[in-house]
Amino acid sequence: MNIFGIGLPEMAVIMVVALLIFGPKKLPEIGRSVGKTIRSFQEASKDFQNEFQKEAEQLEETVKTTAELEPKQIESVKSEQDTASSSQPS
Repeated sequence: MNIFGIGLPEMAVIMVVALLIFGPKKLPEIGRSVGKTIRSFQEASKDFQNEFQKEAEQLEETVKTTAELEPKQIESVKSEQDTASSSQPS
């Protein structure tokens, strides 16, 4: 078991030190607050990831639409130039 690069022996030492410092009555309360903090951090991270993914999809759709429209615009400009050059006398 390896959490945040900390193995089981290190985790046991940290728990014993926390128990000695805070006492058995405060330890569950501290654990709950740490758990809530980690959960809120995970939710914020997930929200950020979803927002980033949504923006990336919108950008991809914009690029795809532009790539589809660009050849049509070029053909339109060429046909206008051809029409204009054929109507001008030499």
